Amino acid sequence: MPKTDELLDVTETVFPAAVRPPERRRRLLRRPPPTAAVVSALGLAAAVLVLSGTPWLNDPAVAAWRTVCLAITVQALPFLLLGTALSGAINAFVPADLFTKVLPRHPALAVPVAGVAGAVLPGCECASVPVANSLIRRGVTPAAAFAFLLSAPAINPIVLTATAVAFPGSPAMVLARLLASLATAAVMGWLWLWLGREEWLRPVVRHTGHQSGHSRFTEFRLGFQHDFLHAGGFLVLGAMAAATFNVTVPRSVLDTFSGSPWLSVLFLAGLAVVLAVCSEADAFVAASLTGFSPTARLAFMVVGPMVDLKLIALQAGTFGRAFAVRFSSATTVVAVAASVLIGGALL
Repeated sequence: MPKTDELLDVTETVFPAAVRPPERRRRLLRRPPPTAAVVSALGLAAAVLVLSGTPWLNDPAVAAWRTVCLAITVQALPFLLLGTALSGAINAFVPADLFTKVLPRHPALAVPVAGVAGAVLPGCECASVPVANSLIRRGVTPAAAFAFLLSAPAINPIVLTATAVAFPGSPAMVLARLLASLATAAVMGWLWLWLGREEWLRPVVRHTGHQSGHSRFTEFRLGFQHDFLHAGGFLVLGAMAAATFNVTVPRSVLDTFSGSPWLSVLFLAGLAVVLAVCSEADAFVAASLTGFSPTARLAFMVVGPMVDLKLIALQAGTFGRAFAVRFSSATTVVAVAASVLIGGALL
C-alpha cells in the first residue's frame, strides 16, 4: 500500500502548485471535513427547534433521548480530545521511523507487543482510533496498529482500576477482563495479517509528518484540527444511534434473556455494542446487571470497548465502511469467544 507522502507526491505531479494559487490551497486546508459540516448543520437545526418551542420536543421520550445522546457525547469528548491531540503530536513531532524501530520487524511478533503497549494510553475507544490511524501513517503495520486500537481502551490502568472498584473482592474479574481483552486484540491482529486486504483500508489522505520550512506547532495544529473535526462528527452520529436504542427498547427485555446462560452472553454483548458506554464507566454498568452471569458481564466489558456504535462510526469515517463492517463483525465474534473461554475458566 503506498504511503500517504507518496500519494501527495503523485497529486503534486498531476496538479502542480502553479495551477493552485497559494490562497486557494490555504482555504482548502482550512475547510472542515464534510461530515463535520453536516453534523454542525444538524446541531444548528436542533438548536433552532429548541428555541422555537416546538411542542413535541417536550415529550418525555424525546427529552430522554436528548439526555442520553448528550451524556454519551460529553463522556467521550475529553478522551477524543486526548486521542486527537496525541495523534497530532505523533504527526508533527515523532520521527517517522521511531515506531518501526521500537516494534519487532516481524509483523506476527509486532502484534502482541502493540497489544501490550495499549496499556500506556489512559483513554477510551474514542482516543484509540485517531492514534491507531497516525501509527499506520507513520509506518506501523496495520495489524499492530489494530491490536493497539483494541487493547488500549480495555487494559489501561484507569479501566482496570475502575473494574476492581466496580467488582470489589473479585480480582478474578479484573484478571479475566485483562486476559480476554489482550487475547482478542492479538487474535484480531493476526487475523488481519492472514485475511486482511489493503483495499478494505482507506484512510483519509492528508499530510503526515513534518515538512521542512513549516513550524512543527503549525503541523500539530492542522493535524489536531483535521482529526478532531472528522472524528467528532462520527462520534455525534454514533451517540445519536445509541440514544435511540436506549429510548426505544424497554427494560423488560433484559429480564427475558437473563435466564439462559448462552442467550445472556450474546444479549449483553449486543447490548454493549448499542449502549456505547465509555470503557472507564462500563464496569459499573456491568456490575449493576446482577441478574446476569459473571461470564455474560465479562462479555459486556470485553466487547464494549472494542465494538460499539460510536466506535464503528469512528472507524468507518477514519478507515472506510468496508473495513469497519468486516473488522467490527469479526471482533465481536472473537471477543465473545474469548470471554466465554476465559470467563468459564476463571469466573
